[in-house]
Amino acid sequence: PPATTSKKFLIGGNWKCNGTMESTEALVGILNTADIPDFCEVVVAPIALHIPYVVANLTSGVTVSAQNCGANAKMGAFTGEICASQLVDFGLTWCITGHSERREMFGETDELVATKTKIAVDAGLSVMACVGEKLDARKDGSLWDVITAQLAALGAQLSEEDWAKVAIAYEPVWAIGTGEVATPEQAQEVHAFIRGWLSTNVSPAVAAATRIQYGGSVKGSNAGTLAACADVDGFLVGGSSLKEDFLNIIKAAVPPS
Repeated sequence: PPATTSKKFLIGGNWKCNGTMESTEALVGILNTADIPDFCEVVVAPIALHIPYVVANLTSGVTVSAQNCGANAKMGAFTGEICASQLVDFGLTWCITGHSERREMFGETDELVATKTKIAVDAGLSVMACVGEKLDARKDGSLWDVITAQLAALGAQLSEEDWAKVAIAYEPVWAIGTGEVATPEQAQEVHAFIRGWLSTNVSPAVAAATRIQYGGSVKGSNAGTLAACADVDGFLVGGSSLKEDFLNIIKAAVPPS
């Protein structure tokens, strides 16, 4: 039999700036029918306003994440922000950092994303830290430089021990919400590159233990072939996490190698 491992296939559902109270209640109802295998961890990220309702009403073993956290390590005069320690105080265990929409629309730099990630880990949160390239970098071959810079910023702030709380979500930005999907070969190539970077720049043990999620137009119809890739240890799902199809993505999960 395979060796038992604590490494679970990690499926994140990023609800982005979507949902009314009515639609969120309906989505929680769908999630409460989910059958989550023992080797799989499912985490959903509603808008901040809806987090208390979702936490109080999920019954199927799905956990709840914030979509972001402040760059302020402590509470105080930071209007509009929610800091990591407040997420922990509320009872959350996860947050997302560095989503491509935060980088693109809100000017979050590699360094800021790394700072937020370190603050979140120090506060006790687990983090899905996002990396990935835009279409021009994919076309001109500079994607490796882009992803290396994003990882290096994280590596400069995180200790080797910190990485136990971090999953890396690879988002080919050109495949988010566009219907374009990286081929399984493209996804595996980048995931293997990320794992290689971790092995060389952090440690082989961290590289083996870190979960690398694929995030780019994942749906039930393509989740199985993506999950079969050797270095795909989960997904970060956008649009499909708002639909019943999310249950099909959960069914496609496989035990990470």
